[in-house]
This record gives sequence, C-alpha cells and structure tokens, in this order.
Amino acid sequence: MSEQLISGWGRVGVVGQQISSDDLFGLTRNVSLCRGLGRSYGDSSLPASPGKRVACTTLADRLLHFDPSNGRLRVESGVSLRSLVRLLLPRGWFVPVTPGTSDVTVGGMVAADVHGKNHHIDGCFGSYVDELLVRVADGRVITCGPANEPDLFWATIGGMGLTGHILEVTFRMSRIPSPWITAESVRLDGIDTLLDELHQSSSEWPFTVAWVDGLAAGTKLGRGIVYKGRWSEQTFGRESPMQPSRVPAVPFDLPHWVLNRWSVGRFNDGIYLNHGSRTRAYMQSPYEFFYPLDSIGNWNRVYGRRGFTQYQCVIPERHGPEGMRQLLQYLSEKHANAFLCVIKNCGDEGHGTLSFPLSGMSAAIDLPIDRDTQGLVDFLNEWAIGLGGRIYLAKDAFTRAEHFKAMEPRLPHWESVRRQWDPALRIRSAQSVRIFGDPE
Repeated sequence: MSEQLISGWGRVGVVGQQISSDDLFGLTRNVSLCRGLGRSYGDSSLPASPGKRVACTTLADRLLHFDPSNGRLRVESGVSLRSLVRLLLPRGWFVPVTPGTSDVTVGGMVAADVHGKNHHIDGCFGSYVDELLVRVADGRVITCGPANEPDLFWATIGGMGLTGHILEVTFRMSRIPSPWITAESVRLDGIDTLLDELHQSSSEWPFTVAWVDGLAAGTKLGRGIVYKGRWSEQTFGRESPMQPSRVPAVPFDLPHWVLNRWSVGRFNDGIYLNHGSRTRAYMQSPYEFFYPLDSIGNWNRVYGRRGFTQYQCVIPERHGPEGMRQLLQYLSEKHANAFLCVIKNCGDEGHGTLSFPLSGMSAAIDLPIDRDTQGLVDFLNEWAIGLGGRIYLAKDAFTRAEHFKAMEPRLPHWESVRRQWDPALRIRSAQSVRIFGDPE
C-alpha cells in the first residue's frame, strides 16, 4: 500500500493524501471517498477535511470479462479509459461516450456520468451501464442496476462518488467500422454564424463541438471553429492509429504572467487564422480528435501556482442560442480571462439523478484563479439559474450551496436516496461539505 499527496487538477492546494492498493475491496472498508486519476478540476475527489486520506482506485485495473458478441464489458473501477482504448480500438471497439481526456477511470466516468461530443445523439455514459458493484456506507457490497436497487444505481451515476464506493462496472462497448474519424472543420466570424453552424452540424454529424475565442469582443465576439466528426467506414489502407507519444511534460508551474490576455489572445489569433476561411476535410486519429490535450503531460501547470477552474454550465434549449450570446457578452464586459471556451449541443437529460446535461447548449470556460473568480462564478450562476440552467459538479470548485440548490430541482430526491444508504454521511468529499453541507 502506498501513500501520496493530492490536489485537484485545477491546482487547488494540496489538502490530503491518497492510499493505493490493488485490493479495492479491502481498501474501501475504512475510507470516506474513492478517487481515480484525479482529473476532476475542483474538489470533488478531495477529502472532506485537510489531512484526511482517500482511496485511489487506479491499481484495481483488471478487465474481468468481455463478450465480443455484444460488447458487454465488466471491469474494476480503476481501469483507465486510456488503457481500454489502447486495447480495444484495434479490435474494432470503442466506448459509446468519451469525455475530452482518456486519463480518467471507468469509476470516475460513472461518478461524473461523463458526456462528450456526441451527447446530442448518444447521451451520457450512464445510459450504457448495465450493472454496478458498490460498497455502501455500512460496509455491504451491493449489486445494483436499472432493475435491482434502481434508486441506488441512478443516484450513483452522476452522484460524484457520494452514494458508495464503486468497485466494478459492467457496460456496453460500441462496435466501430474503422479506427479512424472522418472529420470536417469550418471557421466562423461571429457568435450568430457559429451557433447556426453548430446547430446544423449537430443534425448531420454524431460528433460536434465548437471552439470559441473567449477573449474576442465587439464585432469578433464568438468567433471560432466548429469541429465535426464521425467514424469512418473506410481505413484508407492504413492500419489502426498508434497512440500518440506524449510530448515533454510541463516540468514546473509557470509564472503567472506567462499566461495573460495578450499571450492567450495571440495564441487564439493563431488558431483562428491558421485554419483558413475554407471548410477543411480530413481523416483523423481518434486520439487527436477526442483527446487533443492528452499528449501534453501536466498541462495544468501552465496556469501556475494560482491554478485554474472551469465554469461549465448547460442552458435549456429554449434559451440556448441567446444564452450563449449573453454568456460571451458578460465575459467580455467583465474582462474575464476566458482562456478556453468550448460550446456543445446537448440532447435529452440523462437518467442519472444528478446527471449534468439537459436538452440545450453547454459552455465550458477555463479561468485562471484570481481574486475575482468567486464573484464571477456567483454572477454566472445567478445568470444560469435565471435561465433554468445548471453547472457540472466534476468541474466545479466555487459554486455556493444556495446556488446549486436553486438550480437543481432533483436534489431533494438524490439526497433522500443518499441518506437511505448512508444516514450518517460517512462517504463525503470536500465538495460535498461545500455544496451539500456535509460534516467535515
């Protein structure tokens, strides 16, 4: 068994330790939280109080059973998405839903009920989970699914690890026609044309996302690039793409002045201008299409010691386009350092009791942490509440309890299920203390 100091991926200060073992059943007997690869941006995988320990699942990474006739796969929760893709992509299988990084565990994908570029078509990861093996607070190990303890099952999917320790996951992989992505991208000069293109593309392509220059203002507000993709029906005579090797990792925390509005603005100019004005069509590796940042080790250090947070919200369909315009206008008016902005279309609300997406549009904005961050998040949350939107707990580090309660009508039901299985709130995190009022 090993121990290691931990912090959030957003470089939140070190607040505890994690213990690791390949015996997840034994490891989870006396801990208050499980943690995978630690890619939650905020405090959702950190202990409830400084100095406490959490259980790291990554050594429990065995594939337990795979049925190639239907793609049904049972794994320990510490298996990484990176290892699954490396193993099964060359064999014609891929996860039905993937987030924007492969450096996550399957248990973490369940806890956050992750979504991806295909949410408008295929929904969240939880829709493809058939069964969970969960250790609940009193020590029992429960097998749950849509037909067996369904309340526990759906509260665990998207429940941020607070309903029990996820030990094993059974889910369905998707068969793919080839290991390549047929892709297109188009540059747009403003928010109206960009949102129109994103909407049209989402009706024709299974994978869509828009990169937006979050620092552009005035007539350039919302300029960006819409990326589209689908699994190719042909291999073009090429073998399965090799997993890209990582470039040298960022070796240390960069000084805070390196990443500023001027330097990021010039970087954004380069992305926008280098694309060119014509629609580009190309074949692309799924590693490049889905996980562009995974080749850069420790990229979070670019933000320096101050760290960063990501504000990710979803706005209902009836307010989506206008809501996105308002959001970018607010960021411009407040001179917010929105160093990365991504917009996606979302489909129907997930089955997980606290699953994030709903039918509409989502925006994810990377913000360096400074003295204005809390005030900006408060302002944006009040704006989102007014439109019937909500935020993504896997990215959050600053939302206040009263704001989350106001934006989440499903919360009372989730809390009642959680207390049914854990009346003393033994399983908790720094985030659950902050948002749900759990004891430290």
